[in-house]
Amino acid sequence: MQDFNIERMIAQKICCIFNFGSIYRTAIFKLMDQELGCDFYLGDALPNNVKAMDYSSLVGFRKKLKNIWLFRDLYWQKGSIGILFKPYKHIIMEGEPRCLSSWVVLILAKIMGKKTYPWTHGWYGRESKSKKILKKCFFSLSHHIFLYGDYARELMIKEGFAADKLSCIYNSLDYDNQVAIRNGLKSTNIYSDHFKNNDHNLVFIGRLTEEKRFDLLLSALSILKDKGRNFNLTLIGDGDKKEELIEMAKNLGLKDHVWFFGASYDENKNSEFLYNADLCVSPGNIGLTAMHALIFGTPVITHNNFPYQGPEFESVEDGVTGSFFEYENVDSLADSIKNWFDKLSDREMVRKKCYEVIDSKYNPHCQINLMKEIVHD
Repeated sequence: MQDFNIERMIAQKICCIFNFGSIYRTAIFKLMDQELGCDFYLGDALPNNVKAMDYSSLVGFRKKLKNIWLFRDLYWQKGSIGILFKPYKHIIMEGEPRCLSSWVVLILAKIMGKKTYPWTHGWYGRESKSKKILKKCFFSLSHHIFLYGDYARELMIKEGFAADKLSCIYNSLDYDNQVAIRNGLKSTNIYSDHFKNNDHNLVFIGRLTEEKRFDLLLSALSILKDKGRNFNLTLIGDGDKKEELIEMAKNLGLKDHVWFFGASYDENKNSEFLYNADLCVSPGNIGLTAMHALIFGTPVITHNNFPYQGPEFESVEDGVTGSFFEYENVDSLADSIKNWFDKLSDREMVRKKCYEVIDSKYNPHCQINLMKEIVHD
């Protein structure tokens, strides 16, 4: 092992500097570790208590960087500047202009002839004039930019960025493990056993927070109930809005139709919930929930205000792998849920289309192939 590490250090050309190693990135980081021989410098913590991966599982993990939070949402990564003076030729890094040390990393790398590859949301489409100027300055310092989606890429091209400097790397979860689980899945009575009915089942997996707007979803279910359309809803996750949502469900007469399952990190259990559900609904921004639902064949409904969406909204093809409702419009949400089932004719065809989206783009193998194509001398 010692000889291997020495050889690795001698041959090393790529390092990664990220604000944090979120657990959802375990699969892609391990693939980068194994196939690109990356060295990793990862931040110690984020303020929203996101669960970290096991840094020691990476052969190339070198150092934990301390994230020092300044005022508002600006921060500095202590120890990141010194990495520039190590013999790396390529730096794959967090692409956040709010990280002040990243500005220094980009500037020094440019002066020193090193290539930088920010991995970033890029453009949202809601930037003010001053923020556009700031972002243009920041991203213009990089050699190439990895983006989470095509929506941001098109916006950046319109802002004057060269198309050949922008690549969509998308996002991924624990794909190989999920596919292995998916191949063994079958229909179960998990919902009918709990709810004691045969109504259609809606699901959400993720944190129950303000920005997810579950108040809209509960209100939409109440509207549908008053019209004689009953749906079951299962929420897999915890969060600071949970108790408030439980009370709201009671007040709306939905207590027997809403299952607050709680947080679950058991992918076998999560896959059973998602595979057997009819529809995943995320009334706020969608994010990673879309990939989690689609990998197990469940279509997604979310809102249509794309500048305020997570980049994963692109995985939803209207009428095929889900649909969109009018932003913050509870009647539109209720109609979208009802219309999905009124128009749905072939559940198994929808399931296959959901699989195809993840299998073709949103997985670590597609990501690593792109990196191999772009990151080279």
